[in-house]
Amino acid sequence: MPKILLAEDDPTMLSLLRTLLRLEGFETVALGDQDNLLDAIYREHPDVILLDVHLAQGNGVDLLRQIRLDQQLDRVLVIMQSGMNLAEECRAAGADDFLVKPYMPDTLIQAIKSGLAARHS
Repeated sequence: MPKILLAEDDPTMLSLLRTLLRLEGFETVALGDQDNLLDAIYREHPDVILLDVHLAQGNGVDLLRQIRLDQQLDRVLVIMQSGMNLAEECRAAGADDFLVKPYMPDTLIQAIKSGLAARHS
């Protein structure tokens, strides 16, 4: 079962994502407000990171750049999300995919499944 790490600071969105992803058979781990994001990624060893661009602890794009500089994390699928269309900036920083909020649940599930399939092919 793939593990998805949720870096989302909106509690309502986080609850919806956890429910949706669990129903789809994914294991989910949510980052807490006090977690050091990079430390949590090392600790949890996720297959997928669903990363919001705007986090209480900082900029998700900056975290993405840190992830992509680390060879231990190069197999992790990173899907960025935001209420603004920042797809170009996120892809340039190394995102595998980008979703504009709000999005349909099927869009997220498809992005995860196709991204994991591409990583393992």
